Amino acid sequence: QVQLVESGGGLVQAGGSLRLSCAASGSISRFSVMGWYRQAPGKQRELVASITSRAITNYVASVKGRFTISRDNAENTVYLQMNILKPEDTAVYFCNLNDGRNLYWGQGTQVTVSS
Repeated sequence: QVQLVESGGGLVQAGGSLRLSCAASGSISRFSVMGWYRQAPGKQRELVASITSRAITNYVASVKGRFTISRDNAENTVYLQMNILKPEDTAVYFCNLNDGRNLYWGQGTQVTVSS
């Protein structure tokens, strides 16, 4: 019932920036938590950042001070601004939405950071 469409991934050199977007459509709860996960080759998927409907955020320690998660006023789009990118940020980034009853995932967008 909810679809998440991600965009903004790409190839960037170390020190550069990218902005990921995730647009949600369908029946979207106003109380949902949205977030970004990432999975690098050979590694476990990890939570990068999340944001509640009231804009409470959390981040994995490795991206604090470099990444910023935000959502628009309608709370149907979530963004991840990624600055000072490092090669270790290379991964497939997945958007998700949790409304307390259901969990929805995007299909992922590739972020590659070259040295």
